[in-house]
Amino acid sequence: MVTQTIVEEFKGRMHITHSGEDDNLKRLLSFSVAYIKSKCGDFDIEGNSENDLAATELVLERTRYSYNDAVEYFEDNFLSEIFSLGIEMAGDENAEV
Repeated sequence: MVTQTIVEEFKGRMHITHSGEDDNLKRLLSFSVAYIKSKCGDFDIEGNSENDLAATELVLERTRYSYNDAVEYFEDNFLSEIFSLGIEMAGDENAEV
């Protein structure tokens, strides 16, 4: 779930100072969380592990692309990060078994 904390973090990055777009930003962030989870695995968007932080960074970057109507370029530009995080998260999942 996307909290107001994450919305505020995104707004800070994007230099958005008003709250008129908060509902739309929360929706875009939610879509990005779902996308990154589908590609890399489960993570805690407010977690502090390396994987959580890397996944959150990808969520914020994908949302930036989406906000700027350029989401179709995100995967091409971040493919290596998505791939690396997916491998790392799969390795962590196997280590826990």
